[in-house]
Amino acid sequence: MVGTATSPVEVPPTSSRSERVGWYFYDWANSAFSTTVVTVFLGPYLTAIAKAGAGCASDDPCKDQTISVLGFGIYPGSLFPYTVSLSVFLTVFVLPVVGAIADRSPHKKQLLALFAYVGAAATIGMLFLTGERYLLGAALFLVANIAFGASVVVYNSFLPQLAGPEERDGVSSLGWAIGYLGGGTLLALNVVAVLFKDSLGLSTGDVARYSIVSAGVWWAVFTTLPLRRLRNRPAAAGEARGPALIDGFRQLRDTLRSLKAYPLTLFFLLAYLVYNDGIQTVIALASVYGTEELKLSDDVLVPTILMVQFLAFFGATGMGALAKRIGAWKTVLLSLVLWTVVLGVAYVLPAGRAVPFILLGGGIGLVLGGSQALSRSLFSQLIPKGKEGEYFGLYEISDKGTSWLGPLLFGLAYGATQSYRVAIISLLAFFIIGFVALLAVPMRRAIMAAGNTPPRVL
Repeated sequence: MVGTATSPVEVPPTSSRSERVGWYFYDWANSAFSTTVVTVFLGPYLTAIAKAGAGCASDDPCKDQTISVLGFGIYPGSLFPYTVSLSVFLTVFVLPVVGAIADRSPHKKQLLALFAYVGAAATIGMLFLTGERYLLGAALFLVANIAFGASVVVYNSFLPQLAGPEERDGVSSLGWAIGYLGGGTLLALNVVAVLFKDSLGLSTGDVARYSIVSAGVWWAVFTTLPLRRLRNRPAAAGEARGPALIDGFRQLRDTLRSLKAYPLTLFFLLAYLVYNDGIQTVIALASVYGTEELKLSDDVLVPTILMVQFLAFFGATGMGALAKRIGAWKTVLLSLVLWTVVLGVAYVLPAGRAVPFILLGGGIGLVLGGSQALSRSLFSQLIPKGKEGEYFGLYEISDKGTSWLGPLLFGLAYGATQSYRVAIISLLAFFIIGFVALLAVPMRRAIMAAGNTPPRVL
């Protein structure tokens, strides 16, 4: 068989400080897309474009008019969550194949460059998202979000080659922390533009559009650092024989079949997909909730999300330090309890009150980074050697703003009730179910079943 003809190549998890710095900085580069585009500006901006397409004023809730998308009539307020959901549905088919190709390619840096620059180009293309072009915005976001996910699959597959079991929590947490600094730095520049938009002669829509474009430029420019410092290694699972795409599909088939041999890895993955759907939906739709339900202006919303980014740096490093004491598994479980508290508070926040929203943002920042960074390092311990890219392809389906069940539930809840509060509280199900599922995973036994050595503390 083409996909299995060559035996896996064992690569010791050693790396230079320079290479690790390069790896950290891809998170710095791509976090601008997560923060500026997905979390802050695109949701409200695309919703405003959709409202214009429906013939509604920007301050109109627009609960009676619909827009046409592929022959379906939907409310303008549901366009962005549905677009996020569709993009992730498509990544279900794309990302595992990308991971399989990465495992069989000795040119992972080039794969990283391909997906990063395609995503950045699609983001920059949103310069033309004006008037009533909501279909253009949805299409460009689909391309950018899928390319983003594909690039992160390749990026994550470097982690087991850069750090051993005892180092991985710290390396993963530092990468996430630097990512939040990168996303926060660009957002800070965009906040200045929001605060001084009148002096600059720009409308709120113009600032949003230019901020979205700036994220694409940032993504492209800073991707050059990891491309210079990361080094290609022999293919983790042996080089492909024949066309890489065909071999990738074949290997995906083999990977899906082999999952039954690692039921505990699969169970962890399912638990992660559930609770991370909730996390990613909160990240992606927080700005929509703030503007549409809480009636907060960009002057409040954007600085609050900026604060979240910098607090997330301390949250990620702090939870990384906590994981050294009590273990990554217990720390992630604790973070899920805190997420349920966050949603409960969000549900009862009063409209038009900035201070409670800012305080809630502080809580999100402290819990956000650690739950994601430690989940990544935990999953890396559960992957059989030589299959890092394939398994991270499955993992990335619900990572960093690419969840789909959460936005779908959010959109359906809003469509049924016309209430963003009902929509946000419906996400509690993801955190409760995810907590119970993760609690049921015997982590030490799962790591050993995958053929890996467990860290001392879990």
